[in-house]
Amino acid sequence: MPLSDVEPRLDSADPLAQFAAYLDYYRGAVARKLEGMTEDQLRTSLVPSGWAPLEMLTHLVHMERRWFVWGFLGEQVADPWGDHTGGDPTGPWRVPGDVGLGALVDALHAGGARTREVLATHDLAERGAVGGRFADDGTPPPTLAWICFHVLQEYARHAGHLDVVRELADGATGE
Repeated sequence: MPLSDVEPRLDSADPLAQFAAYLDYYRGAVARKLEGMTEDQLRTSLVPSGWAPLEMLTHLVHMERRWFVWGFLGEQVADPWGDHTGGDPTGPWRVPGDVGLGALVDALHAGGARTREVLATHDLAERGAVGGRFADDGTPPPTLAWICFHVLQEYARHAGHLDVVRELADGATGE
């Protein structure tokens, strides 16, 4: 039984199809959780750790690209840590003042389309490329399966964080 009316109803033994469907689901869930929030709500932190909803969204956009494009494919990407202040992966998340919800949701879905291309053309046992995110240091890069699980858990965890923030912001709950 689906957890919600929008949870994938894909009943397939194909793990690549399941990953694609659930990544799409969580991207959509994240976008839905932010719909209807005011600009002030999107840019204001309500949690002690200090992140605002738009900052979480930019993190998810960059996170998916870091793992699938820069990591798995090994392609060079502009500003891979652009979701962090000063490009420092340990720094706080940031969103430029001229970047809004619409642009970030578009970027989220564009990244999803790129991920679906990767999943449609690669095997889960294939390892990420050396030269992008992963150095040639003798440690093999992770498999596509590992990357899929990692990205899926990031989406699930952060969608839950957005549930809480949305409820704190205006009382809205749900999918």
